[in-house]
Amino acid sequence: MPRQTIILPRHVFVSGLVRTMLAVAGIMLAAGLGGGVVQAQAQTAPKPGAEAAPQAVPGFWDPRRRPERPDLSRLTVIRFLTETDYPPFNFTGADGNPAGFNVDLARALCDEIKISCTVQMRRFETLIDALSSNRGDAIIASLAVTPQLRTKVDFTDPYYRAAARFVSRKDAVMAEVRPEYLEGKKVGVIAGSAHEAYLKAMFTDAELHPYPNDEALRLALRRGEVDFIFGDAISLAFWISGTDSGDCCAFSGGPFVESRYFGEGIGIAVRKGNDLLRQALNWALFRVWEKGRYTDLWLHYFSVSPF
Repeated sequence: MPRQTIILPRHVFVSGLVRTMLAVAGIMLAAGLGGGVVQAQAQTAPKPGAEAAPQAVPGFWDPRRRPERPDLSRLTVIRFLTETDYPPFNFTGADGNPAGFNVDLARALCDEIKISCTVQMRRFETLIDALSSNRGDAIIASLAVTPQLRTKVDFTDPYYRAAARFVSRKDAVMAEVRPEYLEGKKVGVIAGSAHEAYLKAMFTDAELHPYPNDEALRLALRRGEVDFIFGDAISLAFWISGTDSGDCCAFSGGPFVESRYFGEGIGIAVRKGNDLLRQALNWALFRVWEKGRYTDLWLHYFSVSPF
């Protein structure tokens, strides 16, 4: 069962069918759907010696397309399901209760709908079965929207997406990254990943260096064996801001969100045909974003913006 993972290659690999589509895919540098990126901060990493750039918060809602408020009187409670250990999105808090970005977002949605909600933590692989057997009403656990899952559940609009970004050493940060800028540059990437396929299709003049895992990939950048690495922006954001990076590196350029490579986005799953709950959650998601509560949550959980 796919979800948005902090290490993208764990669930996004390119099948033979997708490989046939790579030649016609375009490069998308805008993060998000409709709403784009809220410029609470600069989108690109600061140059050495510059002041720290403000956070960039993704926005996936178009203010010109306000969803209609559904009849919420028929909703009495929402039983959210989430997973047990996927920080910072879902984890057990110090008090033993569910915590994380997804959990706080669920609570914000319930506040907006003005309805009682519960949040139950389960192992990730059991979530779909629990929803199908009516042990919960909605899954908010970083589930990636895929054609396969659409046959089993319905999804709300995306509330975040898997972006890909380049990282360089801090003394070589680029404000913008285009294919022609990386001609002859050494770019590290995880072997067999969607990121590698994207680079092979779009950055044909770069010198690709595949690595077996994230540890080897990031170490290669720290040692100067490659000029850039390219991968999942969320995991890279936490690496950049964590101790493992040794404060060596920063994002170069903005996010890439081409859905053919990096997925349709992350949504809340409900049982097939439960249009009332799906519409209520879509309405509440828009309201939470419109009021700035989504931005507050994003800034709370992401000290370095993946976008």
